[in-house]
Amino acid sequence: MKNDKIKNQYRVNEQIRVREVRIVGDSGSTVVPTRQALDMAREQGVDLVEISPNANPPVCRIIDYSKFLYQQKKRAKEMKAKQVKVEVKEIRFGPQTDEHDYQFKLKHAKEFLEDGNKVRAYVFFRGRSILFKEQGEVLLLRFANDLEEYGKVESMPSLEGKKMFIYLAPKKAGVAKKSQQAMDREKKVAESKDARIQQPEAEAKIPANGGMFANAKISADALEKLKNQE
Repeated sequence: MKNDKIKNQYRVNEQIRVREVRIVGDSGSTVVPTRQALDMAREQGVDLVEISPNANPPVCRIIDYSKFLYQQKKRAKEMKAKQVKVEVKEIRFGPQTDEHDYQFKLKHAKEFLEDGNKVRAYVFFRGRSILFKEQGEVLLLRFANDLEEYGKVESMPSLEGKKMFIYLAPKKAGVAKKSQQAMDREKKVAESKDARIQQPEAEAKIPANGGMFANAKISADALEKLKNQE
């Protein structure tokens, strides 16, 4: 079916019924009567193929039609291979997502963005958990902030029914390079985690009503940066 579509795209030989045509080739182009162009094609044992019917006069090539179709199909295949297929990958959170689960999903989101895919992250509020929608918003903002080296925010968190979404697009294809600022921030986060581990267990506990909100503190500068990216 696809081959027929390409084949029927062009008029060949006696199907070309205009008075004159422009013949193009390696040596340049020339306008000749269509009958003369057909005679030239026959003398060479090939075909007269109309490649640009809307030109004035129409543009033709003197070439073996089978070879011409092969070249067209090959070119179409190469162009299709060069096209980057962008997929939208989903990351789902709950309003009370723990730190381990958060880091696991953050790692996957980085991989998605590095591969050139978009990421749609959302917090699903089940039942009365919709009361904690502010925690969901803070979680998504933290998520976007942690991915700033890999993707840019396409839209800020928005509530749609029982789900709050945020959309991220890859900054560029390939592995993202970390800035010195990002490396310094990661170092501070690691030092902060070590400090928490050394604290007494009672101090390390998260209040029951804190949930993700206690772990998802974002500075005013970070929030402003995300808004600017939008």
